[in-house]
Amino acid sequence: MSRTAEQQASSDRASSEAGGEARWLLLVFQLPSKPAYLRVKVWRRLQALGAVALKNAAYALPLTAEAQEDFGWLAKEIAEAGGEPLVCEARLVDGMTDAEVRALFDRARDADYETLAEEARTLAADLDEADRSGAGATSELRTRLTRLRSRFEQAVTIDFFGAHGRQAAESLLRELGQRMADITGTPSKAVAPEGASGAAALKGKVWVTRAGVHVDRIASAWLVRRFIDPSARFRFVRGKSAASVRGEIRFDMAEAEITHEGDRCTFEVLMRRADLEGDHALAAVAEIVHDIDLKDGKFGRPEADGVRTLIAGLCAATEDDEERLTRGAAIFNDLHRYFAAPRRGR
Repeated sequence: MSRTAEQQASSDRASSEAGGEARWLLLVFQLPSKPAYLRVKVWRRLQALGAVALKNAAYALPLTAEAQEDFGWLAKEIAEAGGEPLVCEARLVDGMTDAEVRALFDRARDADYETLAEEARTLAADLDEADRSGAGATSELRTRLTRLRSRFEQAVTIDFFGAHGRQAAESLLRELGQRMADITGTPSKAVAPEGASGAAALKGKVWVTRAGVHVDRIASAWLVRRFIDPSARFRFVRGKSAASVRGEIRFDMAEAEITHEGDRCTFEVLMRRADLEGDHALAAVAEIVHDIDLKDGKFGRPEADGVRTLIAGLCAATEDDEERLTRGAAIFNDLHRYFAAPRRGR
Protein backbone atom coordinates (compact mmCIF):
# COMPACT_ATOMS: atom_id res chain seq x y z
CA MET A 1 0.00 0.00 0.00
CA SER A 2 1.88 3.03 -1.26
CA ARG A 3 0.75 6.53 -2.04
CA THR A 4 0.27 7.42 -5.69
CA ALA A 5 2.97 9.11 -7.75
CA GLU A 6 0.83 12.20 -7.92
CA GLN A 7 0.27 12.22 -4.16
CA GLN A 8 4.01 11.80 -3.58
CA ALA A 9 4.72 14.74 -5.89
CA SER A 10 2.20 16.83 -3.98
CA SER A 11 3.84 15.86 -0.69
CA ASP A 12 7.27 16.71 -2.08
CA ARG A 13 6.07 20.15 -3.13
CA ALA A 14 4.48 20.70 0.27
CA SER A 15 7.63 19.59 2.07
CA SER A 16 9.77 21.94 -0.01
CA GLU A 17 7.63 24.78 1.21
CA ALA A 18 8.31 23.97 4.86
CA GLY A 19 11.32 26.24 4.91
CA GLY A 20 9.72 29.05 2.96
CA GLU A 21 6.46 30.66 2.05
CA ALA A 22 3.62 28.24 1.29
CA ARG A 23 0.74 28.86 -1.06
CA TRP A 24 -2.75 27.66 -0.37
CA LEU A 25 -5.97 27.34 -2.30
CA LEU A 26 -9.06 28.60 -0.49
CA LEU A 27 -12.73 27.94 -1.06
CA VAL A 28 -14.93 30.51 0.63
CA PHE A 29 -18.69 30.20 0.22
CA GLN A 30 -22.15 31.10 1.42
CA LEU A 31 -24.99 28.58 1.15
CA PRO A 32 -28.71 29.26 0.90
CA SER A 33 -30.82 28.24 3.89
CA LYS A 34 -32.65 25.65 1.78
CA PRO A 35 -32.40 22.83 0.93
CA ALA A 36 -31.19 21.76 4.34
CA TYR A 37 -29.22 18.79 3.01
CA LEU A 38 -26.97 21.03 0.91
CA ARG A 39 -24.79 22.01 3.86
CA VAL A 40 -24.20 18.35 4.76
CA LYS A 41 -23.49 17.46 1.12
CA VAL A 42 -20.90 20.21 0.76
CA TRP A 43 -19.30 19.30 4.08
CA ARG A 44 -18.96 15.66 3.02
CA ARG A 45 -17.41 16.66 -0.29
CA LEU A 46 -14.88 18.85 1.53
CA GLN A 47 -14.00 15.98 3.87
CA ALA A 48 -13.50 13.66 0.90
CA LEU A 49 -11.14 16.19 -0.70
CA GLY A 50 -9.12 16.45 2.51
CA ALA A 51 -9.83 20.17 2.93
CA VAL A 52 -9.50 21.75 6.38
CA ALA A 53 -11.44 24.67 7.79
CA LEU A 54 -9.44 27.81 8.51
CA LYS A 55 -12.47 29.88 9.44
CA ASN A 56 -16.21 29.40 9.17
CA ALA A 57 -17.00 28.53 5.52
CA ALA A 58 -13.35 29.04 4.48
CA TYR A 59 -11.59 25.80 3.56
CA ALA A 60 -8.02 25.23 2.43
CA LEU A 61 -6.03 22.77 0.32
CA PRO A 62 -2.36 22.86 -0.68
CA LEU A 63 -2.08 24.69 -4.00
CA THR A 64 -1.92 22.01 -6.72
CA ALA A 65 -3.53 21.54 -10.12
CA GLU A 66 -5.70 18.74 -8.73
CA ALA A 67 -6.88 20.96 -5.86
CA GLN A 68 -7.84 23.69 -8.32
CA GLU A 69 -9.90 21.20 -10.29
CA ASP A 70 -11.54 19.73 -7.18
CA PHE A 71 -12.47 23.11 -5.71
CA GLY A 72 -13.58 24.27 -9.15
CA TRP A 73 -16.13 21.49 -9.50
CA LEU A 74 -17.36 21.95 -5.93
CA ALA A 75 -17.72 25.71 -6.48
CA LYS A 76 -19.79 24.95 -9.57
CA GLU A 77 -22.10 22.70 -7.55
CA ILE A 78 -22.47 25.37 -4.86
CA ALA A 79 -23.30 28.05 -7.43
CA GLU A 80 -25.86 25.81 -9.17
CA ALA A 81 -27.54 25.26 -5.80
CA GLY A 82 -27.90 29.02 -5.29
CA GLY A 83 -24.82 29.56 -3.17
CA GLU A 84 -21.98 32.06 -3.59
CA PRO A 85 -18.54 30.40 -3.91
CA LEU A 86 -15.12 32.00 -4.27
CA VAL A 87 -11.91 30.10 -5.07
CA CYS A 88 -8.63 31.94 -4.61
CA GLU A 89 -4.92 31.45 -4.04
CA ALA A 90 -3.71 32.65 -0.65
CA ARG A 91 -0.52 33.50 1.19
CA LEU A 92 -0.79 33.66 4.97
CA VAL A 93 0.29 36.99 6.43
CA ASP A 94 -1.10 37.12 9.96
CA GLY A 95 -3.34 35.16 12.33
CA MET A 96 -2.05 31.70 11.38
CA THR A 97 1.27 30.31 10.18
CA ASP A 98 1.89 27.80 7.40
CA ALA A 99 3.10 25.32 9.99
CA GLU A 100 -0.18 25.65 11.90
CA VAL A 101 -2.16 24.99 8.72
CA ARG A 102 -0.06 21.92 7.96
CA ALA A 103 -0.73 20.74 11.51
CA LEU A 104 -4.48 20.97 10.81
CA PHE A 105 -4.07 18.62 7.86
CA ASP A 106 -1.94 16.21 9.91
CA ARG A 107 -4.43 16.13 12.80
CA ALA A 108 -7.29 15.39 10.42
CA ARG A 109 -5.41 12.49 8.82
CA ASP A 110 -4.16 11.18 12.17
CA ALA A 111 -7.80 11.00 13.30
CA ASP A 112 -8.63 9.00 10.15
CA TYR A 113 -5.69 6.64 10.71
CA GLU A 114 -6.58 6.11 14.38
CA THR A 115 -10.16 5.21 13.44
CA LEU A 116 -8.84 2.74 10.87
CA ALA A 117 -6.40 1.27 13.39
CA GLU A 118 -9.16 0.73 15.95
CA GLU A 119 -11.33 -1.01 13.37
CA ALA A 120 -8.35 -3.13 12.25
CA ARG A 121 -7.78 -4.26 15.85
CA THR A 122 -11.45 -5.16 16.16
CA LEU A 123 -11.26 -7.10 12.91
CA ALA A 124 -8.15 -8.93 14.13
CA ALA A 125 -9.98 -9.96 17.31
CA ASP A 126 -12.98 -11.16 15.27
CA LEU A 127 -10.65 -13.16 13.03
CA ASP A 128 -9.06 -14.79 16.08
CA GLU A 129 -12.50 -15.74 17.36
CA ALA A 130 -13.50 -17.14 13.95
CA ASP A 131 -10.32 -19.24 13.86
CA ARG A 132 -10.98 -20.64 17.35
CA SER A 133 -14.52 -21.58 16.38
CA GLY A 134 -13.35 -23.24 13.17
CA ALA A 135 -15.12 -20.77 10.86
CA GLY A 136 -11.86 -19.39 9.47
CA ALA A 137 -11.68 -16.13 7.52
CA THR A 138 -15.26 -15.80 6.32
CA SER A 139 -16.32 -13.73 3.31
CA GLU A 140 -17.73 -11.13 5.72
CA LEU A 141 -14.33 -10.72 7.39
CA ARG A 142 -12.57 -10.49 4.03
CA THR A 143 -15.04 -7.87 2.88
CA ARG A 144 -14.37 -5.81 6.00
CA LEU A 145 -10.62 -5.97 5.33
CA THR A 146 -11.13 -4.89 1.71
CA ARG A 147 -13.16 -1.90 2.86
CA LEU A 148 -10.55 -0.95 5.44
CA ARG A 149 -7.82 -1.09 2.81
CA SER A 150 -9.87 1.07 0.46
CA ARG A 151 -10.48 3.66 3.18
CA PHE A 152 -6.78 3.63 4.05
CA GLU A 153 -5.82 4.33 0.43
CA GLN A 154 -8.36 7.14 0.30
CA ALA A 155 -6.83 8.64 3.44
CA VAL A 156 -3.34 8.38 1.91
CA THR A 157 -4.42 10.31 -1.20
CA ILE A 158 -5.34 13.29 0.98
CA ASP A 159 -2.45 12.93 3.44
CA PHE A 160 -0.61 15.89 1.98
CA PHE A 161 2.17 16.18 4.57
CA GLY A 162 2.69 12.63 5.83
CA ALA A 163 0.80 12.35 9.12
CA HIS A 164 2.47 10.24 11.82
CA GLY A 165 -0.46 7.82 12.25
CA ARG A 166 -0.15 6.37 8.78
CA GLN A 167 2.62 3.87 9.57
CA ALA A 168 0.76 2.21 12.46
CA ALA A 169 -2.46 1.84 10.46
CA GLU A 170 -0.56 0.49 7.46
CA SER A 171 1.27 -2.09 9.58
CA LEU A 172 -1.96 -3.35 11.13
CA LEU A 173 -3.61 -3.75 7.74
CA ARG A 174 -0.55 -5.49 6.31
CA GLU A 175 -0.58 -8.01 9.16
CA LEU A 176 -4.27 -8.68 8.62
CA GLY A 177 -3.68 -9.16 4.92
CA GLN A 178 -0.92 -11.69 5.56
CA ARG A 179 -3.19 -13.70 7.83
CA MET A 180 -5.87 -13.86 5.17
CA ALA A 181 -3.48 -14.37 2.25
CA ASP A 182 -4.32 -18.08 1.90
CA ILE A 183 -8.04 -17.33 1.45
CA THR A 184 -9.18 -17.21 -2.18
CA GLY A 185 -12.46 -16.87 -4.06
CA THR A 186 -15.08 -14.13 -4.11
CA PRO A 187 -18.85 -14.21 -4.68
CA SER A 188 -19.64 -14.33 -8.37
CA LYS A 189 -21.76 -11.71 -10.10
CA ALA A 190 -23.82 -12.09 -13.21
CA VAL A 191 -22.96 -10.28 -16.41
CA ALA A 192 -25.59 -8.93 -18.75
CA PRO A 193 -24.99 -8.67 -22.49
CA GLU A 194 -23.61 -5.44 -23.87
CA GLY A 195 -26.14 -2.75 -24.68
CA ALA A 196 -26.53 -1.17 -28.08
CA SER A 197 -24.83 2.14 -28.82
CA GLY A 198 -26.99 5.18 -29.59
CA ALA A 199 -24.03 7.42 -30.37
CA ALA A 200 -24.67 8.30 -34.03
CA ALA A 201 -25.21 11.99 -33.24
CA LEU A 202 -21.78 12.18 -31.59
CA LYS A 203 -19.77 10.86 -34.54
CA GLY A 204 -17.60 12.96 -36.82
CA LYS A 205 -16.90 15.59 -34.17
CA VAL A 206 -13.77 17.19 -32.79
CA TRP A 207 -13.70 16.72 -29.03
CA VAL A 208 -12.38 19.68 -27.04
CA THR A 209 -11.25 19.64 -23.41
CA ARG A 210 -8.79 21.25 -21.03
CA ALA A 211 -5.10 20.48 -21.35
CA GLY A 212 -3.50 18.39 -18.63
CA VAL A 213 -5.99 15.54 -18.91
CA HIS A 214 -6.53 13.30 -15.89
CA VAL A 215 -8.74 10.34 -15.05
CA ASP A 216 -12.20 11.61 -16.09
CA ARG A 217 -11.00 13.15 -19.35
CA ILE A 218 -8.71 10.22 -20.18
CA ALA A 219 -11.53 7.73 -19.57
CA SER A 220 -14.04 9.84 -21.50
CA ALA A 221 -11.70 10.06 -24.50
CA TRP A 222 -11.26 6.29 -24.37
CA LEU A 223 -15.05 5.88 -24.29
CA VAL A 224 -15.38 8.09 -27.37
CA ARG A 225 -12.77 6.25 -29.44
CA ARG A 226 -13.77 2.77 -28.28
CA PHE A 227 -17.57 2.97 -28.43
CA ILE A 228 -18.60 6.12 -30.30
CA ASP A 229 -16.14 7.19 -33.00
CA PRO A 230 -12.84 5.30 -33.52
CA SER A 231 -11.51 8.14 -35.71
CA ALA A 232 -12.44 10.92 -33.27
CA ARG A 233 -9.95 13.80 -32.95
CA PHE A 234 -9.20 15.70 -29.75
CA ARG A 235 -8.17 19.29 -29.16
CA PHE A 236 -6.71 20.51 -25.88
CA VAL A 237 -7.03 24.11 -24.73
CA ARG A 238 -5.60 26.14 -21.88
CA GLY A 239 -8.09 27.61 -19.47
CA LYS A 240 -11.32 26.40 -17.90
CA SER A 241 -13.57 26.97 -20.92
CA ALA A 242 -13.55 27.28 -24.70
CA ALA A 243 -15.80 29.00 -27.21
CA SER A 244 -18.47 26.88 -28.85
CA VAL A 245 -17.48 25.98 -32.42
CA ARG A 246 -19.63 24.15 -34.95
CA GLY A 247 -18.50 20.57 -35.40
CA GLU A 248 -16.89 20.42 -31.96
CA ILE A 249 -18.07 18.94 -28.68
CA ARG A 250 -16.63 20.36 -25.47
CA PHE A 251 -16.35 17.95 -22.54
CA ASP A 252 -15.32 18.07 -18.88
CA MET A 253 -14.91 21.83 -18.78
CA ALA A 254 -16.97 24.92 -17.96
CA GLU A 255 -19.97 25.51 -20.26
CA ALA A 256 -19.29 22.22 -22.05
CA GLU A 257 -21.92 20.24 -23.91
CA ILE A 258 -20.92 17.14 -21.93
CA THR A 259 -19.61 17.62 -18.40
CA HIS A 260 -20.49 16.95 -14.76
CA GLU A 261 -24.22 16.83 -14.03
CA GLY A 262 -25.28 16.67 -10.39
CA ASP A 263 -23.21 13.94 -8.75
CA ARG A 264 -22.29 12.32 -12.08
CA CYS A 265 -18.81 12.72 -13.52
CA THR A 266 -18.30 13.43 -17.23
CA PHE A 267 -17.72 9.76 -18.05
CA GLU A 268 -21.11 8.83 -16.58
CA VAL A 269 -22.87 11.66 -18.39
CA LEU A 270 -21.25 10.66 -21.69
CA MET A 271 -22.31 7.05 -21.19
CA ARG A 272 -25.91 8.14 -20.73
CA ARG A 273 -25.78 10.55 -23.67
CA ALA A 274 -24.42 7.79 -25.94
CA ASP A 275 -26.96 5.24 -24.65
CA LEU A 276 -24.24 2.91 -23.37
CA GLU A 277 -25.66 2.20 -19.93
CA GLY A 278 -26.69 -1.31 -20.95
CA ASP A 279 -23.04 -2.41 -21.02
CA HIS A 280 -22.54 -3.77 -17.51
CA ALA A 281 -18.76 -4.03 -17.85
CA LEU A 282 -18.71 -0.39 -18.89
CA ALA A 283 -20.89 0.47 -15.90
CA ALA A 284 -18.28 -1.07 -13.59
CA VAL A 285 -15.57 1.08 -15.22
CA ALA A 286 -17.81 4.13 -14.77
CA GLU A 287 -18.12 3.47 -11.04
CA ILE A 288 -14.33 3.31 -10.71
CA VAL A 289 -13.89 6.57 -12.64
CA HIS A 290 -16.58 8.20 -10.47
CA ASP A 291 -14.95 7.15 -7.19
CA ILE A 292 -11.54 8.41 -8.33
CA ASP A 293 -12.73 11.67 -9.86
CA LEU A 294 -15.35 12.80 -7.34
CA LYS A 295 -13.67 11.26 -4.29
CA ASP A 296 -17.04 10.72 -2.64
CA GLY A 297 -16.79 6.93 -2.19
CA LYS A 298 -20.26 6.54 -3.71
CA PHE A 299 -19.66 3.08 -5.14
CA GLY A 300 -16.79 1.96 -2.91
CA ARG A 301 -15.06 0.16 -5.79
CA PRO A 302 -11.97 -1.63 -4.39
CA GLU A 303 -10.32 -1.36 -7.84
CA ALA A 304 -10.33 2.44 -7.66
CA ASP A 305 -7.15 2.61 -5.58
CA GLY A 306 -5.08 0.66 -8.10
CA VAL A 307 -6.48 2.51 -11.12
CA ARG A 308 -5.84 5.83 -9.36
CA THR A 309 -2.20 4.84 -8.93
CA LEU A 310 -1.85 3.78 -12.57
CA ILE A 311 -3.33 7.04 -13.86
CA ALA A 312 -1.20 9.12 -11.49
CA GLY A 313 1.92 7.30 -12.67
CA LEU A 314 0.92 7.79 -16.30
CA CYS A 315 0.44 11.53 -15.78
CA ALA A 316 3.73 11.81 -13.92
CA ALA A 317 5.49 10.12 -16.84
CA THR A 318 4.29 12.48 -19.58
CA GLU A 319 2.68 15.89 -19.97
CA ASP A 320 1.69 15.22 -23.58
CA ASP A 321 -2.11 14.96 -23.60
CA GLU A 322 -2.40 12.80 -26.69
CA GLU A 323 0.13 10.36 -25.24
CA ARG A 324 -1.82 10.28 -21.99
CA LEU A 325 -4.94 9.33 -23.97
CA THR A 326 -3.10 6.59 -25.81
CA ARG A 327 -1.52 5.09 -22.71
CA GLY A 328 -4.71 5.52 -20.70
CA ALA A 329 -6.70 3.70 -23.37
CA ALA A 330 -4.66 0.56 -22.73
CA ILE A 331 -5.60 0.71 -19.04
CA PHE A 332 -9.31 1.14 -19.69
CA ASN A 333 -9.35 -1.47 -22.46
CA ASP A 334 -7.96 -4.01 -20.01
CA LEU A 335 -10.40 -2.95 -17.30
CA HIS A 336 -13.38 -3.32 -19.63
CA ARG A 337 -12.13 -6.70 -20.83
CA TYR A 338 -11.75 -7.86 -17.23
CA PHE A 339 -15.29 -6.89 -16.22
CA ALA A 340 -16.75 -8.30 -19.44
CA ALA A 341 -15.28 -11.72 -18.69
CA PRO A 342 -17.70 -14.31 -17.26
CA ARG A 343 -18.29 -14.07 -13.49
CA ARG A 344 -16.55 -10.70 -13.20
CA GLY A 345 -19.27 -8.19 -14.03
CA ARG A 346 -21.37 -6.28 -11.54
